[in-house]
Amino acid sequence: MRRHGWVGLGIVAGTEALLFAGEPTVGRWFTPLVWTGYVLAADALVARLTGRSYLTTDRLEGALVALVSVGAWWLFEWYNAPRFWRGGDDLRGLWWQYHALEPNLLLRRVGYDWAFATIFPALFLTAAALRATVFAGLSVRPWRPPPALLRGAVAAGAVAVALPLLAPSAWLVPLVWTGFVLLLEPLNFRRGRPSWLAALERGDASLLCALLAAGALCGVLWEFWNYWAVTRWTYTVPYASDLKVFEMPVVGYLGFLPFALECFAMYHWVRGRLGAREAPAVV
Repeated sequence: MRRHGWVGLGIVAGTEALLFAGEPTVGRWFTPLVWTGYVLAADALVARLTGRSYLTTDRLEGALVALVSVGAWWLFEWYNAPRFWRGGDDLRGLWWQYHALEPNLLLRRVGYDWAFATIFPALFLTAAALRATVFAGLSVRPWRPPPALLRGAVAAGAVAVALPLLAPSAWLVPLVWTGFVLLLEPLNFRRGRPSWLAALERGDASLLCALLAAGALCGVLWEFWNYWAVTRWTYTVPYASDLKVFEMPVVGYLGFLPFALECFAMYHWVRGRLGAREAPAVV
């Protein structure tokens, strides 16, 4: 493995050891630290498997992935609640709430952005590793979605992304994790941007399956590592909220699958709008 992969594994192991030893600073900054370690290790693995990665061959794209990740998660925070610059240590949103936050607002913003910057890279690198191994060569009968289906998906997606803002409700969180998939994936497909719909048109199911599996795997790790952290999040959901694994109600884990597809669609929509035409480094 490349050197930065060993550094990443060391960060994961070291931060976990310090967390359970009761080191308070690591406990408060555990999420961005451990996910930075994960991204470093995953990047090194993908470089070994495919010969390309964000930190070895495509650093500019890696920076763009991180920036879009920050922007996209701030958008999701807006859906949850516009509450970040109010005081207090237990800030509540519609669906998730943060606890034991850094009291200094500047440092708090650093922590937010640092943690948010790891989301897309973690998902995409995990998907790339799975696509190169578990799902390598996975094929299906080629399928091209009919134009009417694409138009219907875009219309449904537009409604889904607007409704939670127009009528905020804890019942509408599924729309937040599915609306941008319905809205942006067909647009990417029609514009010739990277798209799992385009892959299915070629008979390639590896991208879709790898993204779904990456969402499930990263989702479990997000909740596992969050459960032990000092600064962490909890959930308020109106359905099946008592049956939990870590802090997440069991039904909520289903949301990580479309969430991975959503992140993929959002990134490649932004990437396409910026005029990128070459093949992506990872997915």
